[in-house]
Amino acid sequence: MSAGERPSNDDTTNFGFERVALAEKQGRVDDVFRSVAKRYDLMNDLMSAGLHRAWKAQLIAILRPPQARAFRHLDVAGGTGDIAFRALAAGGAGTHVTVLDINEAMLRVGAERAGHRFDGRIDFVTGNAETLPLPAATFDAYTIAFGIRNVPRIDAALAEAHRVLKPGGRFLCLEFSKVDLPLLDKIYDAYSFHVIPRLGARVAGDADSYRYLVESIRQFPTPGAFAGMIEAAGFRHVTHRLLSGGIVAIHSGWKVS
Repeated sequence: MSAGERPSNDDTTNFGFERVALAEKQGRVDDVFRSVAKRYDLMNDLMSAGLHRAWKAQLIAILRPPQARAFRHLDVAGGTGDIAFRALAAGGAGTHVTVLDINEAMLRVGAERAGHRFDGRIDFVTGNAETLPLPAATFDAYTIAFGIRNVPRIDAALAEAHRVLKPGGRFLCLEFSKVDLPLLDKIYDAYSFHVIPRLGARVAGDADSYRYLVESIRQFPTPGAFAGMIEAAGFRHVTHRLLSGGIVAIHSGWKVS
């Protein structure tokens, strides 16, 4: 875990590079996503030059929703539906996705985008990743893409992921990571801190929210440290795969019993 991620006591945590009261972080994160909801997917395209589509395609390729049997999939912090729609398109008629997000503005965007394309195969639920309003041992897969670093208590979210998965269920997390290529790391930092906030200001009318999102990436645990947190939540066969020189990583774990 990075030095910035480890709290100095149980009552504070990181909000980007700022230390805030633990109880305050969720409200501030909600404000960020409420502000950017309508432009969120467009900004993802612009910020990553479309690469986020390839990263999400890789996540779905690892998930492999089946064609010939029922498959219950929970996508957390997935309000705009990007991961859910991909999973439904890849899976068979028995694939059902529950999209859960704490932010209702993001969920409204997802529901509008879904329209009637996947009637009966998708639902949108307001809920907190730390206290999922869902029964235990219900889902075959749990995904969270670019969301877990915004959760105030990551260990609680991981424990909840383990609780709601069936034995044999899989946890998959797509998240920004630590660039591990010389020169690319410097280019990436310059782009992140100087270009992305300006892009956010121009496209979404909000530089501060995108400045926070960039800072939150730098505060997230290293892949090895995050793997330890996944294992501590009870998952086994924990692995991670770096993509695009370490810009992002896909983390995997299995609930074995």
